[in-house]
Amino acid sequence: MDERTEQELEELRVDLEKLKSELEELLALSKDGAKPVELDEPIGRLSRMDAMQHQQMAVANRQSHQLRYKQVCAALNRFENADYGYCRRCDEPIAFGRLKARPESPFCLNCQGASERR
Repeated sequence: MDERTEQELEELRVDLEKLKSELEELLALSKDGAKPVELDEPIGRLSRMDAMQHQQMAVANRQSHQLRYKQVCAALNRFENADYGYCRRCDEPIAFGRLKARPESPFCLNCQGASERR
């Protein structure tokens, strides 16, 4: 596979920076929704159960955003070390299309698929 052009690398770096900013915003916005539900609030049982369900969903979404944020930061770190765009398992270049779709991807499609089949 050919080496990435400087233009492609810059485009991917911009994508990562933009994604990092978006995730920071999502994490900031989701902070309040992930707080535990106050059990002593004077609301009905069904309303409390609904509030607890919403809180649990907010926590799950927040954890997902936190994980992706860590992956984005790791990808930006690989950029700084000139190691970005190479599979962390087989060391082959990751396809540009995959990186455009998920710029934080640490694995090529083959290695990711093999990992998911395990």
